[in-house]
Amino acid sequence: MGGVFRLSRGKALVVCGVPVVGLIASAALAPLPFSVAQPGVTANVLGTYRGAEVVSVTGTPTRHTDGQLRMTTIAATGPDQDVYLGDVVDGWFRTDRTVLPHDSVYPGGNTQESERRNTEEMKQSQDSATTAALGYLGRKPSDVHVKLRLADVGGPSAGLLFSLGIIDKVAGDGSGGDLTGGRVVAGTGTIASDGSVGTVGGVALKTRAARRDGATVFLVPKGECSEAQTDLPKGLRLVAVTTLKGAIQSLRALRSGGSVPGC
Repeated sequence: MGGVFRLSRGKALVVCGVPVVGLIASAALAPLPFSVAQPGVTANVLGTYRGAEVVSVTGTPTRHTDGQLRMTTIAATGPDQDVYLGDVVDGWFRTDRTVLPHDSVYPGGNTQESERRNTEEMKQSQDSATTAALGYLGRKPSDVHVKLRLADVGGPSAGLLFSLGIIDKVAGDGSGGDLTGGRVVAGTGTIASDGSVGTVGGVALKTRAARRDGATVFLVPKGECSEAQTDLPKGLRLVAVTTLKGAIQSLRALRSGGSVPGC
């Protein structure tokens, strides 16, 4: 009968460790199915962005506005950009980065499909924002023409700010003042034609972008309050919103010193 071959504890660890090290090395060198996101650009919908007026209204008198209404974005690694283990580990340990499954950021998979989808969602968001704003103002779309421009920004998350921008340019706060009260107000949220506000994702990064660009107030969909409170930048006040009307009421209350729904 042959003898039993045994390894010492040290040798066994070395032998077992070789494939483990190999797997780690392979993981470090192979692209992973993740995207890394960070705070993106913000744009004042009451002003211009890349040389073009963001909100243009014709067919009714418009007013001069003070303050800013800044829509916010996140910037993610591109759909065809490789992300490696080092990028993922770095993102996990930084508060200004978020690691997300690639398919959750780019459901379409490739660049062309993602761009097509983002463009389509932006168009739908602009249409809904216009309908919601004109409905709130009691104006007919046949009488008032609204044009929204936001070059190179896609997706539906600017809807709420688009609607607020239209309303501020046409009617302000309804009492001769601005919705912003002269502040830099930022926010995010989808908008439906009936004025309801929906969640968007990436809120914790958007609050950072907002504060970086001077905002002191951030309008956040109520369902994303918990995420917005994560590492909230100092000096930024959260205002929870569920509807366009509610957002306007909160902005008016901020002007008068009244109470507003926080997170």
